Amino acid sequence: MTEKPIRVLIAKPGVDGHDVGAKVVCRALMEAGMQVVYTGLRKSPEEIAKAARDLDADVVGLSIMSGAHLPLSEKVAESLKAAGVTRAKLLVGGVIPARDRGALEQLGVAAVFGVDATLGDVVSWVRANAGRAA
Repeated sequence: MTEKPIRVLIAKPGVDGHDVGAKVVCRALMEAGMQVVYTGLRKSPEEIAKAARDLDADVVGLSIMSGAHLPLSEKVAESLKAAGVTRAKLLVGGVIPARDRGALEQLGVAAVFGVDATLGDVVSWVRANAGRAA
């Protein structure tokens, strides 16, 4: 029996319109053998949670370049919980100041990838922490 691929949902919450990085991460994860769904731009926390539930996502990655990472991550974490998505790991990537990493962890964010992270860093973390074989 073949293991199911790791399922990753990449989302752009809020009004941030910069998604090149999110698309590049999607491509790297797909090339690593993962099933990846990209929600597109400007999704609400509730839309993200519904998509994660429908996908049965192992990982939910938020790409946030707008500086609103704390309130958006909090709202997405709450929406995931309300939708019954409790197994998926929540990641945040983008322009994230080091001073905010602890607060993101308190919100339930499992990993933070700043603009200096490599694609290999992201792929390796997902493989090691998603709970499925790639």
